[in-house]
Amino acid sequence: MRATKTLLAGAAAVAALTIAGCAPSETEADTTTSASDAAETTTEVTVGIITSETGVLAGYGEQYLAGFRAGLDYATDGTNMVGDTMINVDYRDDAGDVDKAVTITKELIGSGVNIIAGTVSSGVALSVAEQAEQNQVLYISGPAAADAITGINDYTFRSGRQSSQDVATAGTFLDDIAGKDVLVFAQDSAFGQGNVAAVDAILGTQGATVDSLLVAEDVTEFTTFAQQVVDADPDLVFVAWAGATSGAMWEAMSQQDVFASIPVVTGLGDAATFGAYGAASEQISFLNHYFAGGPSNSVNDAMVAAIEAEGGTADLFSPDGFNAALMIVHAIEAGYDDVDAMISALEGWTFDGPKGTTTVRAGDHALIQEMYQVSLVADGDSYAPELLSTVAADDVAPAEATE
Repeated sequence: MRATKTLLAGAAAVAALTIAGCAPSETEADTTTSASDAAETTTEVTVGIITSETGVLAGYGEQYLAGFRAGLDYATDGTNMVGDTMINVDYRDDAGDVDKAVTITKELIGSGVNIIAGTVSSGVALSVAEQAEQNQVLYISGPAAADAITGINDYTFRSGRQSSQDVATAGTFLDDIAGKDVLVFAQDSAFGQGNVAAVDAILGTQGATVDSLLVAEDVTEFTTFAQQVVDADPDLVFVAWAGATSGAMWEAMSQQDVFASIPVVTGLGDAATFGAYGAASEQISFLNHYFAGGPSNSVNDAMVAAIEAEGGTADLFSPDGFNAALMIVHAIEAGYDDVDAMISALEGWTFDGPKGTTTVRAGDHALIQEMYQVSLVADGDSYAPELLSTVAADDVAPAEATE
């Protein structure tokens, strides 16, 4: 049985009442009592949001936060209230640093916070998940994609997709993988290593031989690595990359003529990367987690409109933030001071998110969602995504994780 951690709740500001000079009527007396009762029953809950606002993944953090704010506004009709509970948000910058994130998490928990969400770094998410289990608080991971986050403990959920969903979507481009050599070209990080494991687990079990070429995250010159890809001469290259060095990596791949001889499949990144693939855009097979023109539903329309109203643009990880807000509001409805109740409310919950019907799988808290096949087409001096096909959520659902 999970232990429950109680969050301190304070009363809201006392409501003011203007009273006429004459004696109050019976109706007025009832109104006074009602306002007093409301003030006494209104509580506040603080939610900690930890993500990269600075560092190499700051752009992803910005997308997540824009989606989260839009989602919280959507789920509470702009009030930040869930019933009689006011949601306060404490935003913290982890800068992509695990130690900093752990310190922040401990500070939030120490101050009474029992709902934490966010982070775009898989390494950070894994460490925060550990703290969530140790302190028995609810944690909803953000865009961090490592499969290891799913099912890591009872207290950890995710509001975005995971690496195996990417890989399964990549597999939908291929007719026959048996006997083929697949090279995973990725960063040497929890995200990259997770993709290697996912490709091995999914395409490897279909008969492919899987190898990897991992590059340190602080590398900025990729010519020699692109040449190693050419020298390996695989049947397929699966590229898993994130962050500010994406453009330089793709440029090196083009310069070394990787695309001329080897099929390449990769995840379509955020809008900032659309022009980075250059002329090779039409030679790459793109799987996609999200772009604004992918889904067609009223929730996505509302998110896009809300983000644009704030001067932003809905991007790759906007739905992860939006989903997190929906999940937090749903959990609080079950009882913000009862972690067990919040976990039970989220397990198996199906809701309408920006990507359509979305389900929190009860057994391991994976988020089952649709994915996309996308092409990049010339759009003036740059490129724009075009939807080729929507891949059904169940068709790319990850294998259920076990602790």
